[in-house]
Parts: sequence; structure tokens; C-alpha cells
Amino acid sequence: MNYRNFKGENIAEVGLGTWQLGSADWGVVNSDQAFEILQAYTDAGGNFIDTADVYGMGVSEKFIGEFLKTSPKQLFVATKLGRRHDAPNGWPQNFTYDAIKRHVEDSLTHLGVDQLFLEQLHCIPTEELRKGDVFDHLRKLQSEGLIKHFGVSVETAEEALICLEHEDVASLQIIFNLFRQHLANEFFDTAQQQGTALIARVPLASGLLTGKFNANTIFAEKDHRNYNADGGAFNVGETFSGVEFKEGVALAEEIKALLPKGNLAQQSIRWILDHPAITTVIPGASSVNQVQGNVAASALVPLGNDVHTRLRSLYDAKIKPQIRGVY
Repeated sequence: MNYRNFKGENIAEVGLGTWQLGSADWGVVNSDQAFEILQAYTDAGGNFIDTADVYGMGVSEKFIGEFLKTSPKQLFVATKLGRRHDAPNGWPQNFTYDAIKRHVEDSLTHLGVDQLFLEQLHCIPTEELRKGDVFDHLRKLQSEGLIKHFGVSVETAEEALICLEHEDVASLQIIFNLFRQHLANEFFDTAQQQGTALIARVPLASGLLTGKFNANTIFAEKDHRNYNADGGAFNVGETFSGVEFKEGVALAEEIKALLPKGNLAQQSIRWILDHPAITTVIPGASSVNQVQGNVAASALVPLGNDVHTRLRSLYDAKIKPQIRGVY
């Protein structure tokens, strides 16, 4: 495992996304499986774990909290808030200081820690970012010692640029992969100049870049790759990066043909890591084998400039025009 700088800390360049551990939206992961996944990740040298309060409404955070009690290693856990639907002020109105503080305190309880390493706003409305009050609320919580750093998970380049106006935003979490290449031209230089960490989510385009799907693949009813395939529940970009599934399957084959021979998922993660502005990439995993495969990308040699050029040409000509939704 190789490491990159996050505000003075060395964090793994391949992190672990834990949406799957919430046992919602991807299928059920029981406690034994969750611990095996977390253990395999840390055994491989991983130390950066990303979660959110809505992943199973606390289930993912609680699994991680129990694991933290057993691990002797220093682990950096990032969580997110802002999308809970519970009373009295559910989505999209829960952005008062009191609501945010309550959600922070819930995450602290679930994780069993006194301070959150990184609290992130979880794809909240653009107008809330523009207003800026949420940043003041996070600064206050930071001054109170409840959070060490704060960042924002964003859906669009516009939102990223709004956040970069606040130089104390420690990180931006972005959808960045071979189906979303253009962001590198939008704000990566600014982020790097300001020392803002970039966390790449949806790195495998919801599994399209594993090469395991075909046009006839069917997902379970409660899997977001079924119910949100067309953006029916939340931003379509979170599912298959906004590309229609069957189109994505075909495009993944074209991508594979341009990459070096080997594991498509690993090479796809390697492509992300070739961008120096990226601090860490957070693929999810539902099994130990997936964890080990994802982490192995850190040891791969960088792709050549010619490979990057061909992949960008494919993106500009055939992939970007297929993206649906705001980005």
C-alpha cells in the first residue's frame, strides 16, 4: 500500500468505501462479513475508511465502531451527514447548527470516538452550499473539538468550485472514474494549489468497470443499481456514473481494450491514482476478495501517457455524451 498526504497524515491511497456495510442499497452484509472485510483491508495496509450516517441508518458506522475497538492500528474514519430523513427536519431541511450537531453526536456514538477525523456534507443542495451557513456550523463544531476536519461530498463541478472558495474545506469527495474523466480539467489544479484533498468515489462505476456484467444482468429489487438506474431515488450519477446500464456495459468493453491486459477493476483504479491531485480512492467491497483486489491497484505501475490519451479520446467522443443528470 502506498500513502498520500491528508493534512499532515499519511493515509492509504486506496481507501475503503463502506456503503455496502449498511446492508441497504447493495444487499445484506452481516456482522461477520463486515468484520472480515474491515480486517482484510487493514491487514493489507489500509487505514482510511469512508462511511455515512445514512448507510443503513447507522449500521455501517456501528460495524466500524465495533471494529475500531479491536484494531491496534491507527485508522482514519471519514463519515458524512446531511441526508437523513428523520424528524423534525429531514432532508432537505436539516442544515441548522442544532441538526448538524445532533447528527455529528450520533456518528460519534456509533463510531465510539470522541472526535470525528473527517465529517463531510453528504451531497446537500447546491443552494445550501452557496448560502455558506453550513460551513460556519462545521467551523463551530470544529472549534468545539467534535470534528478534526470537515469536507464536502459533491455531485457537480459547480459545487466543487463553490466549496473551494472556502480554503478551510479539507477535502472534496467526487465521482471520478473512467466514466467521469472531465473533472480533472475543472478544478484539480485549484484543489492541489490549496491543499484540498480529493477523495474519488464510485471508482468502478457501480461495478461496470469490473467487467463482470453483461447486458442481461439483473440486480435485486433493493439494490440501487435497480431502483436508481435512471435516477429515480437520488442523483443518477451515483449509479453507473449516470450512463445507461447497457450502454455502460458496451463502453466498459471498449475501455478494457485500451488498458493493459489484466484485471479491469485494478487497472481502472490505477488510472485514478495516476492523477497526483487525488488523495485517495474509496472502492467499496462486499467480500475479502474484492478488498484484496482493490488494494492491489496500489502496487501497479502507472499507465503510460499514450494509454491516458486514448482513454480520454474515447471518453470525449463516446462516453461523456452518454452521461445523464447534472455533473
